Amino acid sequence: MASGSAALDSIVAKLKGSNDPKRRYEYVLWLAKKLPAAPADLNCDANRVRGCVSQVFVAPTLENGELHWQGDSDAQITKGLLALLIQGLNGLSPEQVVAVDPSFIAETGLQASLTPSRANGFLNILRHMQAQASALASSG
Repeated sequence: MASGSAALDSIVAKLKGSNDPKRRYEYVLWLAKKLPAAPADLNCDANRVRGCVSQVFVAPTLENGELHWQGDSDAQITKGLLALLIQGLNGLSPEQVVAVDPSFIAETGLQASLTPSRANGFLNILRHMQAQASALASSG
């Protein structure tokens, strides 16, 4: 389980440690509540995650070689998945974010708690964040 992010590995370990799908679901909802409010200008087309049933927006800023993410979603569970990724990828370099292996998603055990479209949306959010990180890496 080496995603390249200690924070992400810690979250995955916490989710993996629970055999109760309801507990995992509640943890994701708790993460959603903890996500700081995003600025209104975040909700633009460039920051919108494609392929999600709900509206999801995420954007990084690059400071001293580290990415800092902000995001929002109109659905609590999707917001929780976004919060999980934001928490897990915050402070990484663009190259580290691009290198994250999406197999950690299966390790969380969240598929048991998510509809197929939400599980797919989780991957789409990660892919979008990686594309944004890649764009920043090449422009830097």
